[in-house]
Amino acid sequence: MYPYITVFNKEITTYTLMTLIGVLVVEFLCVRKCKKYSFDDNKMIVLLLFGALGAFIGSHLLYGLVNLPLIIQVFLHIDEIESYQTIIEIIQVIFGGSVFYGGLYGGILASYLYARKAKLDVKMASYIATPFIPLFHFFGRIGCFLYGCCFGIESKWGIFYLNHLFYLEPVRRFPVQLLEAGFNLVLFFLLLWLEKKGKFKNSILVLYLFVYALGRFFLEFLRGDTYRGIYFGLSTSQWISIVTLLGCVIYYLSKRKKRV
Repeated sequence: MYPYITVFNKEITTYTLMTLIGVLVVEFLCVRKCKKYSFDDNKMIVLLLFGALGAFIGSHLLYGLVNLPLIIQVFLHIDEIESYQTIIEIIQVIFGGSVFYGGLYGGILASYLYARKAKLDVKMASYIATPFIPLFHFFGRIGCFLYGCCFGIESKWGIFYLNHLFYLEPVRRFPVQLLEAGFNLVLFFLLLWLEKKGKFKNSILVLYLFVYALGRFFLEFLRGDTYRGIYFGLSTSQWISIVTLLGCVIYYLSKRKKRV
């Protein structure tokens, strides 16, 4: 794997690089599409920035919640902490990682709050922006693959990982990051096609959440990084996927009942 890359004599993670590329590509394409619907492109840029901020905060907060046992241990031994530097190091460990679902819902919430505050057409903003969520996620998962995180189960059909961040010896693992990247890319083109056909104009975000949650639930069985949290045989993301699927079904049934 290639966890780091040197840019202008500075070392940055490949995950960070791919995330930044994803942000720039999404911003460019999304703003271009605003003209098609006569949507204020400047306000779309601000909306996407709020979404990115919400995604950043949400992803790290959920990662912290996954580390709840560690947080409890810290509070139980808080009297043993001797310096502010130790506190900073503990915070970095607890909130240093990120969980996509936290970023997804954090980004949606932040974007919604800004759209309401700016008196934007929330449904139109969602219709324009939603297809680009899986596109951004595509770049993120490529970054995961290059960095070596979010790795798959040990498999004879896998590839050798040699990343000092996670392994002491070469391990053949299934490249689940690439599979999820491909899944997101297909989902992006599907949503883009539906948007061009004028389908799901009022519920394209719900459709995305449903399809992604369904795919993510099964993809999690191919993940090998159990530190994400395993509860009753299912990972944190699988439980969130189940709740997401139920929420989408309830939304659909409620809308159908109103039409009747």
